[in-house]
Amino acid sequence: MIQHATFWDKAAPKYARSPIADQAAYEYTLGRTRSYLTPKDRVLELGCGTGSTAILLAPNVKQITAIDLSLGMLAIARQKAASAGVKNVSFEVGADVPKQGQYDVVMGYSLFHLVPDMEKRFTQINELLPKGGYFITKTTCLGQPGAGIGEALKSLAIRIAIPVMQLIGKAPYVRSFSVKELEHAVIAAGFEIVESGNHPKGPPPAHYIVARKV
Repeated sequence: MIQHATFWDKAAPKYARSPIADQAAYEYTLGRTRSYLTPKDRVLELGCGTGSTAILLAPNVKQITAIDLSLGMLAIARQKAASAGVKNVSFEVGADVPKQGQYDVVMGYSLFHLVPDMEKRFTQINELLPKGGYFITKTTCLGQPGAGIGEALKSLAIRIAIPVMQLIGKAPYVRSFSVKELEHAVIAAGFEIVESGNHPKGPPPAHYIVARKV
């Protein structure tokens, strides 16, 4: 989905070594995601990175197809799955939402602020799911206004820094939108939101959404 696979290939080793920024928030949303999964579920994860989330959720479902455009990320993901003895996750290279497949749940974490056509992707995800199927995402909302002066200044600093980092090849494409704009895009694609919240609160917030196809 991100245009520059080479950027993520180069970033993969460092990305794999880096600790999760907010472990408590990650574990909380992982637990909430588990509550919507069943042992019969076929799951698609978009932008799986080095596979940590897919591997941790694998015991809760029948099968996970995890895709990413970075061969470097996928190589690390496959090694991690083998070390963990996980056999029901298939790691595949891909830059787009698959046009075919049978899935009960589609997930995408820390991904949709990195694509220029988020709304189109949400519609494609809806088309993959049966009625009542779940779309689960956690997305950084860089356009969300800060609650106070300190948060507002931090958000502004991040938005200023990103273009500079992009010029020197240190950042990929990044899109800015608010929590409200993200939720509107999900609903417009044919979903109803059944759970949402900021985990962590930020700034910028990482907005967690569980949406059901209507």
